[in-house]
Amino acid sequence: MKRRSFIKRSSIASVPLLLGGVPVTAVAENAFSNFINPDSDRVLVLIQLTGGNDGLNCVIPRDQYRALTMVRPDIVLPESSLLEVTDKLAFNPNMENLKRVYDNGELSVIQSVGYPNQNRSHFRSTDIWQTASAAEDYLTTGWLGRYFDNYFPNYPEAFPNSDCPDPFAITIGSSVSETCQGMAGNFSLAITNPSNLAQLSTPLNNEIAAGCYSDKLDFLAKTIQQTNEYGEVIQTADDLGSNSSTQYADDNELAQKLKIVAKLINGGLRTKVYVVNLGGFDTHAEQVDEGDTTMGDHADLLKELSDAIYSFQDDLKNLGLDQRVVGMTYSEFGRRIRSNASFGTDHGTAAPLWVFGSCVQSGVIGDNPEISEDVDNQEGVAMQHDFRSVYGSILTDWFEVDEQTVEDVLLGQFQKLPIIKLCSPTSTDNYDDTEIKLSAFPNPFENVTTIEFESKREHVRISVFDAIGSEVKVITNQTFSEGKHQVKFEGHRLPKGAYFIRVQTESGQQTKRVVKM
Repeated sequence: MKRRSFIKRSSIASVPLLLGGVPVTAVAENAFSNFINPDSDRVLVLIQLTGGNDGLNCVIPRDQYRALTMVRPDIVLPESSLLEVTDKLAFNPNMENLKRVYDNGELSVIQSVGYPNQNRSHFRSTDIWQTASAAEDYLTTGWLGRYFDNYFPNYPEAFPNSDCPDPFAITIGSSVSETCQGMAGNFSLAITNPSNLAQLSTPLNNEIAAGCYSDKLDFLAKTIQQTNEYGEVIQTADDLGSNSSTQYADDNELAQKLKIVAKLINGGLRTKVYVVNLGGFDTHAEQVDEGDTTMGDHADLLKELSDAIYSFQDDLKNLGLDQRVVGMTYSEFGRRIRSNASFGTDHGTAAPLWVFGSCVQSGVIGDNPEISEDVDNQEGVAMQHDFRSVYGSILTDWFEVDEQTVEDVLLGQFQKLPIIKLCSPTSTDNYDDTEIKLSAFPNPFENVTTIEFESKREHVRISVFDAIGSEVKVITNQTFSEGKHQVKFEGHRLPKGAYFIRVQTESGQQTKRVVKM
């Protein structure tokens, strides 16, 4: 039996290790590669919104409002309640504090983020987001784990050490994040309360009796020793650190997690990645209150998220740490466009995500989703941006990783997005928001429609997705000259219904809804 198989199968691995009475899992099963510049003091904070966030109820396309009232009449927000962000976009009224972050120039809204061939299973889609795999591939390493592996291939052997005394990543919770799973171990520790860490018990004199599983037990003992050493470092940072914001609410669980993160950073901990979780987004029922759509389960979650990010950002600025930290939200999928019969929404496709921080290029990246009054019950928001483009842009521009290494980590090419400004002119110099001017005619069509778009001299990929996010056809994938182009889409063999044509160039992308009659 291999060591990792033993850890996975043995009963002791299924019970969280306790760091002073606090659950700590230092040995897990997934991984990633080359992620950070070891000389950088920059930090990434990931906020996982577990359950599948309904993007149309938090980032509302004002120019599609009439269609929204038709397809989700029982959950649509009153137009008068919306928090105006731009002339075409608004926030949920419970996101006042996130709107303040936006108004302060510290928030990027990235529209319609997803991946081709969307899987609507919570478990599988979460796995795809955490491993950065294609929908049809199954990986055993997380995207950050692979990145760390690239710098520290021998981990966890001989760690911590004088060069790397601190944990590479920390999850504030009871289990480690699979985003940080490496080839031989997980690069993150899981803690719930750094003020109450205790040492784990180790074998007497670290002596392991010879036997069938002695090498596995030896590995476990070394892991316990490693966890104890990391625990001492975390405890020291917690003792030295402090918080400066008065905005944290005691009853806001997410805010309290982020408060721990800010305190540890302030205490001198050199951890690169922190992961926190906010659950409850699987809003099949009672997403809104009957009679008042501004209230309900989703409204409560959005307020918790909004207030937590605002408090955290306020704390970082007061502590003088705001130019060292960038945060990002993500969820396994969005919800469907049509509401269901239970004042809720079902599993969908793409959704917006937010990146926040003082070194974020504030604004909106991408177009509002196109909403039609004739959407069927299965249709989700079409993908505009591949989530790996968000990951890749943060790796290159925040952690200053070369693009080839990032492509190796993400197992393919990615599109640079203007997310990071590094508190100076952005380094995304190869991103150009040139208007693609995508159109299709006739639309609706019977068997053939003509796709028209504009591009520079660049590589262009045109593909067709169905209403549930599956890529059904690649029309072309080649270099085009600069100018206006027309390409025929023949859909003879496709069933009737709604489809989405996605044109991706080296400088941008655009999605257009078409209907086959």
